[in-house]
Amino acid sequence: MHRILVDFIKVLRNADIKVSPAETLDAMQVMEVIGARDRRLLKHSLSITLSKTPEEKETFNQCFEKYFSFANHHEANEKRGSAYGLDHDTKKGSETEETSKTNQQSGGQGNGQINSWDEEEETNKSLEATSHLGKLLLSKDKTAVMMFVVKAGREIELNQIRFFTQKGTYTRKIMDSMGLKDLQQEIGTLNTSGSRSEMLLAEKLKNSREQLRQRIREYVEKQFLLHADSSGKQLREELLKQIKLSNLEKRYFKDVRELVFKMAKKLVAVHSKRRKKFRRGQLDVRKTLRKNMQYDGMFFDIKWKASKVDRPKVICICDVSGSVSSYSRFLLMFLYSLSEILPKVRAFAFSSDLGEVTKLFEESTLEDALAKTMRDFGNGSTNYGQMLLDFKDQYMGDVNKKTSVIILGDGRNNYGDPQVEILHEIYEKAQRVIWLNPEAKTSWYMGDAEMKKYAPCCHQTEVCNSLTHLERVVSNLMRFSF
Repeated sequence: MHRILVDFIKVLRNADIKVSPAETLDAMQVMEVIGARDRRLLKHSLSITLSKTPEEKETFNQCFEKYFSFANHHEANEKRGSAYGLDHDTKKGSETEETSKTNQQSGGQGNGQINSWDEEEETNKSLEATSHLGKLLLSKDKTAVMMFVVKAGREIELNQIRFFTQKGTYTRKIMDSMGLKDLQQEIGTLNTSGSRSEMLLAEKLKNSREQLRQRIREYVEKQFLLHADSSGKQLREELLKQIKLSNLEKRYFKDVRELVFKMAKKLVAVHSKRRKKFRRGQLDVRKTLRKNMQYDGMFFDIKWKASKVDRPKVICICDVSGSVSSYSRFLLMFLYSLSEILPKVRAFAFSSDLGEVTKLFEESTLEDALAKTMRDFGNGSTNYGQMLLDFKDQYMGDVNKKTSVIILGDGRNNYGDPQVEILHEIYEKAQRVIWLNPEAKTSWYMGDAEMKKYAPCCHQTEVCNSLTHLERVVSNLMRFSF
């Protein structure tokens, strides 16, 4: 119990909450008296002891929810003592049922990785995995999987992670601790069997393994944010550039805004020079000779053919439903920070019905415009087909060969009509169609995702879930536009 509290205090210190040794001793006494059974009472009691200002209390609440959700998994594992960290006979049914209800309620709101765990395969039902990890992955019990991940994280001391570059190392260590070697051997054996049903089972295990790897990477990212000492400004900026935007906590938003403006300023400087160079045009030989006759033919006054450079027109369509909204927020922030060289940005938002929010961003502060956009368009079930129908009816006439269309979303359409022919029409009319998907490519073609149909109608499709990805995409957009 004391070890858990000491680790939690390290988390608070990394979050810029000053905790003295005396306050640490007070917190230990509180924990001895209160215990850990009543989570709400423990949170309130520790908050009184360890946080002093309203800002610190808000940060404390975020750290507590993050840290003790992991700690509770660990306690549950120790009490249950099963091989997987969960007693399947007593808990699997109820938790699986509860999880399935949650998935149904979430609809298509960007939750593709969870949906992919329930993907139906044509695998012979009589075949079962033999490795411990394989059995767990095929059980479709996401709670059990996550508990096993947390248990493995404890075993390999994930709380000692200090540098972002260690993320891959700790991901591999967790997978090894969970039994990756046995799973790999099982997949290899199934692939060489020659049986179609066994090869299908091997394919299913491989897909589940990649999904697990992605979930572990996200878990390691969150643990890094909790435990790593990111007080150095340069280190923190590098971290924020690479971290998955959906994993960013509210306390980092101010730092991210500053970083976005800094990155945008850098892009403005680079591409403003390119625009000036292109505007100069080609050498005008006639004017140059005529103007320099007075200098006996010496070229003192060079004349150039003026070339008009049309600034690019950008149409940005953002899915603001569910977890995708965090990516849309930062893309819009990025584009509107480039107004000096991208003044013709038109922004649209949707979860089902499409609406233009360009004037909102022109007339309000960036933060107010983002908040109102998420509030007005972020509700409802995701419907990409309806979005494309609305775009065709109202805005298709605004698309031409000088227009770049950016669509940011996971492409999950709740099994509705994807209206692919409309996207193909946009593809034919526009200079470029760029689709930015925050999900890993392994999830693009699973469940209700329509990326397999949408991708051929785009000039470019990219995984885009970090500031580094956004910077690269926007830089390429401007490079093609000028």
